[in-house]
Amino acid sequence: MPTRPIDPYDPKGLVFEAFRIEGITDDECRSILVDWALSVTAADMRDPIAALIARHAEAPADHPMHKVLAEGLEHPPMPRRRGGRRARLADS
Repeated sequence: MPTRPIDPYDPKGLVFEAFRIEGITDDECRSILVDWALSVTAADMRDPIAALIARHAEAPADHPMHKVLAEGLEHPPMPRRRGGRRARLADS
């Protein structure tokens, strides 16, 4: 099995692996994109998403991840802190 390249914009390889899954759905790609957004430290997600689109340009054009990434450029996912007392008190 080939090893995946180290990618600073995809540190866990989530998007890389999503493009390798045959028959993946839009909803599964959206779920992967949210998981990916939680693992990326960039404040503005548009640059990393644009880099991923360019990096995976050779993938089939009808792959659902292309659509989801394009949607992500229009409405970037906003990673949020999960759990913790301070986070709950700050929202109050």
